[in-house]
Amino acid sequence: MAQQYAVPGTPQITSATPTTETPSNQDTYFTPITRPSTKHHPSPSTISETPNQTRNPNPPPQTPPSKSAPAPAAAPPKPSLAGRKPSKAQKQPHRSRPNPSQTDTSPPPPPHWRSFIHRHEIPRKALHLSIGFFTLHLYSRGTRASTIHPYLLGALIPIASTDYLRHTFPAFNRLYIRCLGALMRESEVEGWNGVIWYLLGAWTVLRWMPPDCGVMGVLLLSWCDTAASTVGRLYGRYTPRIRRGKSLAGSAAAAVVGVVTAGLFWGWAVPRFGFTEGFLFRGELGVPGVVRGALGWKEEDGRVGGWVALGVVSLWSGFVASASEVVDLWGWDDNLTIPVLSGLGLWGFFSVFC
Repeated sequence: MAQQYAVPGTPQITSATPTTETPSNQDTYFTPITRPSTKHHPSPSTISETPNQTRNPNPPPQTPPSKSAPAPAAAPPKPSLAGRKPSKAQKQPHRSRPNPSQTDTSPPPPPHWRSFIHRHEIPRKALHLSIGFFTLHLYSRGTRASTIHPYLLGALIPIASTDYLRHTFPAFNRLYIRCLGALMRESEVEGWNGVIWYLLGAWTVLRWMPPDCGVMGVLLLSWCDTAASTVGRLYGRYTPRIRRGKSLAGSAAAAVVGVVTAGLFWGWAVPRFGFTEGFLFRGELGVPGVVRGALGWKEEDGRVGGWVALGVVSLWSGFVASASEVVDLWGWDDNLTIPVLSGLGLWGFFSVFC
């Protein structure tokens, strides 16, 4: 019975070039191994055989295993859409509904013209300039300074009280800024309104100084401060900085406008509308008596008038306007320091040379 189902012997194939080997163990079947004379191949794995399994006398050569990582499997090709018309859903982009919790509720950016007006403080500068023209209008009508300063004080008290209330009650402060924010700077939201310092400076020079010095103090505040702020914002980055927030371009603009303002007031307004009682400068400048006596000059010597005197006064007015705009006096607002320091500078100059 064992002979009937005996496994026949393994045939061997001989070749002229390669050599073959037969394994010593006859219980399992090994595929004939060919050994080329030039290259060595690894031995094939053991193949178990069943009685009905056929044998291939010429098996395919075995590929040696590679040490590199196996290549990734290729992705199946996508079906071509050539010749197919896109559907209506493919033509229109997918629009997802916004999530109410992620919706942007910030206000839209302001228009370009509104941003330009706020950045350059146009309403604030327009108010500054108008005060100077209003002052000249009152002077042309013969209004005395002694009749103006009570009105300034009457406006100063309620405005300062309102500013105190808005810093006390936040809801009132929001309403105040919504109504008058166009005339305010960002620093005045948490600080005192610049109108308070403006009224206080104008009231001080018109109440306590000679009339011409007081009027010039208000004019220099109105026009020189506006010129310094405008030119400094535009060209201050190209010139040296004198101190924080003050540039050479802004100070030069204040000096030039101060010279023009003095020439306009004393060279056109005063001769046209007449002198006012209490004016210190009446068209002439002279050397102080002490200096004149030391030099041996007579009383008529050392005096100038006309365009020469007007030119000297104008240059000095431009200097004091520029200096008062630059100086930092204990952190006070320039709406207070410019008229007060300019009025004091003119008052002192006229006291010496007039």
